[in-house]
Amino acid sequence: MTGSIVFDPVLPIWLIACLGGMALAALALAAWRGLSGWALRGMGAAVILAALMGPSLSREDREDLSDIAILVEDASASQGLADRADMTASAADTLDARLAAQGLEVRRVKVADGEGNSGTQLMTALADALASEPQGRIAGMFLLSDGRLHDLDRAPNLPAPLHLLHTGRKADWDRRLIVEGAPAFAILDEEIILTLRIEDSGAAPSDVTEVPLDVSVDGERPQRFVVPVGAPINLPLALPHGGRNVLEFTTPEAGGELTARNNTALVQINGVRDRLRVLLVSGEPHAGGRTWRNLLKSDSSVDLVHFTILRPPEKQDGVPVDELSLIAFPTRELFLEKIDDFDLIIFDRYKRRGILPALYLENVADYVQKGGAVLFAAGPDFAGANSLFRSPLEAIVPARPTARVISGAYRAKTTDLGARHPVTAGLEAMHDGPWGRWLRQIEVEAPSGDVLMSGAEDKPLLVLNRVGEGRVSLLASDHAWLWNRGYEGGGPQLELLRRLAHWMMKEPELEEEALWAEATGQTMRIIRRTLGEGAGDVTVTAPDGSEVTLPLKEVSPGRFEAQYDGPQIGLYRLASGDKSAVIGLGPAAPLEFEQTIADLETLAPLIGGANGGIRAIEDGVPAIREVRMGRPAAGRGWLGITPRGAYATRSVTQTALLPAWLVLALIAALVTGAWLREGRR
Repeated sequence: MTGSIVFDPVLPIWLIACLGGMALAALALAAWRGLSGWALRGMGAAVILAALMGPSLSREDREDLSDIAILVEDASASQGLADRADMTASAADTLDARLAAQGLEVRRVKVADGEGNSGTQLMTALADALASEPQGRIAGMFLLSDGRLHDLDRAPNLPAPLHLLHTGRKADWDRRLIVEGAPAFAILDEEIILTLRIEDSGAAPSDVTEVPLDVSVDGERPQRFVVPVGAPINLPLALPHGGRNVLEFTTPEAGGELTARNNTALVQINGVRDRLRVLLVSGEPHAGGRTWRNLLKSDSSVDLVHFTILRPPEKQDGVPVDELSLIAFPTRELFLEKIDDFDLIIFDRYKRRGILPALYLENVADYVQKGGAVLFAAGPDFAGANSLFRSPLEAIVPARPTARVISGAYRAKTTDLGARHPVTAGLEAMHDGPWGRWLRQIEVEAPSGDVLMSGAEDKPLLVLNRVGEGRVSLLASDHAWLWNRGYEGGGPQLELLRRLAHWMMKEPELEEEALWAEATGQTMRIIRRTLGEGAGDVTVTAPDGSEVTLPLKEVSPGRFEAQYDGPQIGLYRLASGDKSAVIGLGPAAPLEFEQTIADLETLAPLIGGANGGIRAIEDGVPAIREVRMGRPAAGRGWLGITPRGAYATRSVTQTALLPAWLVLALIAALVTGAWLREGRR
C-alpha cells in the first residue's frame, strides 16, 4: 500500500492563481495600513485557495510483478552442425533454471530456417517476442546461436541487456566451394567459363594448398582435377546437349571440417542453339509454297536458306545465264561441301529433275545417318516416276508411295500412337471446333516409323522415323496450308509444323521417351513421357544416398506424373526403366552454409549498445547477476539482468484532505477571530 497527495482543482489553475494574487495584494495593503486582523484574514484566504485546489490523499494497492527474461534458441540448419544443437539445448536448460531461481519468468523462443533461403531470422524472432511482452518487465535477453544471422537490420529497440552465448569452438574450421559466375543459359558447342573458388575458414590446416575437385554433368561419372585453395579457378566447359544441364562440383570432405554440405555446388544451365540452320528446297511454286517459309522465318532463332527450282534443265531455252534474274542453284556447295552445316533439310514437293546427281542424294542419306534431319512434304510428284523415293534416298524415306494420289475431301486425325507422341499430343485442344478438311493425299504403305496422323481412307498421313543417328519425317500431303487459310475453320497448322520441325532438330521437350522433373522450392514434379501403354515406378535417390520408389499416375495419354517433397538440398537422381535424370533442389548456395564458423562480430555493436556480453558455451554457462539500469551487465564468468520493479495496481482509494465542513469551520473561525481582533482595537 502506497500513498500520495493529488490535486483536483475546482477552477482553472490560472483563475486560482489570479485569486491568490488579489488576496496577496489585499493582505499587503492591510498590513501597510496597520490593520490588526490581517494575519487571520490571510489565513482564511489561504484556506479558501487550498480548498479550491481540491487536495486529496491517494492510496494504491499494488501487486509486485516478476521480471521476464527472453531466451532465443537458434535452431537453423547451421546450428545442426557438429554438436551445436546439443550445446544449445543444454545451455538453454541451465540458463532457464538459473533465471527461474532468481524469480524471473523465462520465455523460450526457437528460430528455424527462414522461408525461401532467407537464412536465420534471429532479430525478427526477438522483435516478435518483445512485442508480446510488457517492456517494463523485460530484465534481460539471451541469444543462444552461432552468431550467423541474416536480418540484423530488423533489430528492435532493446529495453534491457542483450547477451550472446555462442556455440563456436576454437578448433572449428570449414571448407566450402563457391561458384562465382555461372550463366543461366549457354549456347551449344560454344565454350563457357565458370569461375569457382575453394575457400577455407576458421582454424584450417595451414599445410594444405591443393585439393581435388570432381566435376559431373547430369549425374554421370565425375572427372577429377587438382585445384589450388583460395584462388579463383576458371573452368572451361561446353554443354553436351540442349535443355537443362545439371553440373555438380564437389570437393571431398576433409577430416575435421564442420560439414561437407557446402563442399558441393549445383549449377543448372539451359543449353540453347545459337542459330538453327535450315535448308528449304521447293520443287515448284504452289499454293502452300510459303507455308514452310513463313513458319521458319517467323522464328528469330532460325537461319533459313530457301531455294525454289524455277528453271529446271528441261526448260533450257538458250538464254545466257548473265541475262537471267534467277540465282543458280549451288548444288555442289549445299549438298556436298556445306551439308553438315544444316540442322534440317526440307524437300517441299521436290522431285528428281536432273539437278541433284545421285551422288548428292547419297550424301543426303549419309547426312541423316550421321545425325541430320530431313523432312519430305509430299505432293503429287512423290507418287510419280521421278519421286525422291526412287533415288538413293529410298533408304531413309519412312514409307513407300503406291503411285496413287487420293483426291477428295477428308479430315486429318491423330492415331492412337499420335495421341501419345509429343509432336501431335493435345493438338485437338489447341483449336476450337473440328479441323478443316484437306483435299489431297499421297497414298503410302509399309511405314517404317511411327504413324502419328492418318487421313483419307485411314491411310498414313504423317510418319516419323529415326534412321541411324538422324531423324526423318514424311507428310503425305501438300495441303497443310488449307489450315493456315482458315478453310472450313482451319486447324493447328503452325503448331503442328513447329513441333515437327523442332522434333527433327532434337529439341529435348519433344522426345518421345523422356524422364525429367520440374522443381518448385523443395518440391519436384516428376514427369515420364512414353509411347507405351504404361510407365513403371520411378526411383528417387536423395543426396545422402537414400532411395524412395514412387508410383506414376497417367495425367494424359503418354504422360505420367508424380510429386515428391525433397527433404534435403542437393542433387536428386531419378530412374524409371532405362531412363534416368537428375535435378537439383533448393538454392545453389544455401545461406545457412555459406559461412559456418561462429560469428562474434556481427552482433557485437548491438550487444555492446545494450551493455550486454558475448560468451562461449564451450567455456561453460555464465552465472546470473543483478545490475542497475545503465550499468555494464557482463563480467568474467557472469552476465547481468536489470531488475525492473514492475507492479500492477489492484485498487486506488482517494480521501479529501479539506472536506467542505472543515473548510467552512476554518473560514468561520478565522473571519470571526479577525473581526474580534479588529473590534477590540
